[in-house]
Amino acid sequence: MDMVQHAREMFDLTGKVALVTGGSRGLGRAMALGLAAWGADVVVASRKFENCETVANEIRAIGRRALPLAAHVGRWDDCDALVHAAYAHFGKVDILINNAGMSPLYGKLSEVSEAMFDKVVSLNLKGPYRLSALIGERMAEGEGGSIINISSVAAANPAPTAEPYGAAKAGLNNLTRSFAFAFGPKVRVNSIMAGPFLTDISKAWDMEAFKERTATRMALRRGGEPEEVIGAALYFASRASAFTTGAVLRIDGGT
Repeated sequence: MDMVQHAREMFDLTGKVALVTGGSRGLGRAMALGLAAWGADVVVASRKFENCETVANEIRAIGRRALPLAAHVGRWDDCDALVHAAYAHFGKVDILINNAGMSPLYGKLSEVSEAMFDKVVSLNLKGPYRLSALIGERMAEGEGGSIINISSVAAANPAPTAEPYGAAKAGLNNLTRSFAFAFGPKVRVNSIMAGPFLTDISKAWDMEAFKERTATRMALRRGGEPEEVIGAALYFASRASAFTTGAVLRIDGGT
C-alpha cells in the first residue's frame, strides 16, 4: 500500500460512531466537528438540547449523521439513558469522549459548599466512570473502541483555587489507567490533560492577569484555541494510536 494512502487511512473514521459529552460548546464542539470531518457520525450530548441540536446541524451540513441528546452526565440515571438512546439509534458506540466538566469559582476552600463539591465531582468523575463502565463493557464484548477522557493540568498542578476540580481530574487520570487494563486489549483508554483553552469559560477570566501569567509560565505564551485539541482527539480516536492506551497527554501550551 502507498504510504501516503496508508497514513490517511490510519486517521479515517468512516463508519465509526462517536459520543461526545459536553459536545455543544468549547472543546466538545470542536472535537465533535473534528471527528465528523474525518468520517465519524456523532452523538452530541449536553444539558441543553437546543445547543446540541445546533452542533448536530453543523455536523449534518458536512455530510455526517448526528444525534443530539440532552443529558446531565453527573447523574447516574441520565448516563444510563444516554447510553440506551445512543445504542438504540446507531446500534453501537466506537468512540466515547468524556468531555463534560465544570470548575466553579469560589473565594476560599471553606466556602466550597457540599452541594458544589458533589456537583463538581459528579460531573468530572462520577459521570465519566459510569459512561466508561457501560460503554467500555459493550465495546470489549463487541468490536472494541476508544475512550478518551478530557482531564486538566489541574490534576498534576494542584492549586487551592481549582479544588475539588483538580482532585476530580486526578481521579479521572487514575480511571484512565484502570479502565485501560479492565477493557484491554480491544478497548483503548487515554486521557487528554488540557491546559488553558480560550473557550466561553475563559470569558470569566481576568485576561490581563492571564496574559501576564502566560508570559512567564507557558512556553507558547498564550491560551489554546478550541480547534487545537482536535489533533489529539483524532489520534486517540483512530487507528493511528493502535498501540497507545493508558496514556495521559498534556495539551497545554507548555504550562
